[in-house]
Amino acid sequence: MATHAQSFSATLYRTAQASGERLAPAGMLRSAAPAPADAAVFLDDGATFQEILGFGGAITDAAAETLAKLPAPQQQELLEKYFDPVKGIGYTLVRTHINSCDFSSASYTYVRDNDRELESFNLAPDLKYRIPMIKRALAIAGNDLTVYASPWSPPAWMKTNANMLQGGELKSDCAAPWANYYAKFIRAYEAQGVPIFGVTVQNEPAAVQRWESCIYSAEQERDFVKNHLGPALARAGLGDKKIIVWDHNRDILFERAKVVLEDAGAAKYVWGVGFHWYVGDHFDNVRHVQERFPKTHLLFTEGCVESFQPGRIAEWQWGERYGTSIIHDLNNGAVGWTDWNILLDERGGPNHVGNFCFAPVHADTRPGEKCGELTYMNSFAYLGHFSKFIRPGAKRIIASSTSDDLLVTAFRNRDGRIAAVVMNASPKNIWVNLQWRGEAVRIESPARSICTAVVSAGG
Repeated sequence: MATHAQSFSATLYRTAQASGERLAPAGMLRSAAPAPADAAVFLDDGATFQEILGFGGAITDAAAETLAKLPAPQQQELLEKYFDPVKGIGYTLVRTHINSCDFSSASYTYVRDNDRELESFNLAPDLKYRIPMIKRALAIAGNDLTVYASPWSPPAWMKTNANMLQGGELKSDCAAPWANYYAKFIRAYEAQGVPIFGVTVQNEPAAVQRWESCIYSAEQERDFVKNHLGPALARAGLGDKKIIVWDHNRDILFERAKVVLEDAGAAKYVWGVGFHWYVGDHFDNVRHVQERFPKTHLLFTEGCVESFQPGRIAEWQWGERYGTSIIHDLNNGAVGWTDWNILLDERGGPNHVGNFCFAPVHADTRPGEKCGELTYMNSFAYLGHFSKFIRPGAKRIIASSTSDDLLVTAFRNRDGRIAAVVMNASPKNIWVNLQWRGEAVRIESPARSICTAVVSAGG
């Protein structure tokens, strides 16, 4: 049966190195019969794939402490730029941490030493900066904001090395109180007005870090979920909270997920598998988990550009790294993508072990005329090409490119509009026919650029 062409319109937004555009409106086009172009991107919404949870970043102690040092207008600007879907890039996902992490000014926990009953549990360290910042983000983003949490380390007295830093393992006789600790954390945050979607079991469980860290083998993580964490949340009336395993790099993502998800007793508690980008790309491993365990959700839980150097803050490659990773992760089945710190200071901190990194936004907190100045990296704009236009509940559709120089992905939002992202990391301008249902719009994809086309049926 013949397919009749259907007209559509496409509103364009573009970020490009040469022009200086940053998420800039680039016109609205009406479709027509396909005309000659350098390449084509074919959209097909005849089938849909994974549903999007959201895009966002981490509100850490470092981000919250930095925000608190800014003048009130810059604080509001930063929060609106991130979380307002109209004035900003509409973040809908936030990760935060349980106890301290490297991006805290010091190590801390919420209980006194050897308090196995957790009677001393107290959120005081989080109440000064972090929880207020999260609540302000919630007020701006509204019901669209999903918050989840990750521990970097149990309290030192629960660990084999008696230290929150330098790895170590969870003591077997502390598995039960540590599992109850997650429930205490969730209840305490929700009492403060911060709903918690779920938790990851452990940040980077295969890495002995000089900062807060804790090692789990795949079997140890499986057994902790099955015998302790899952049951503890259920007993506390928190069985609806999501549990995310792994939360580390893509390199051994499949094997780690396999050990947990092939065990029915553990798998029944697991919502998803989290992953980072710090050791190679290995994008196929994301797809392998999706193919082998199709009911499991895949979530990018952390990525940043490491080793902060102020003289390199404007390099275009940083945004392209984000765009490349996000597109590949989405096309391989990820339901969401979480950047690391949403804000850091002029040193790439604060960080109590000197592990300074880049963030999409840096603030100058030094006394003087530049105090409060915000610097937006191009990575902020690249992230916005996804978070602003691919909204929670959107479902991926096919986006097929004829050019090796273009990375593409596309999603159909709940309102029926399609957001198609086209990234061109090559040194040449490419004219692209964006084709859907037999008609096309002709889009210029400049060298070193990213474009989002918001497609609506009808002329």
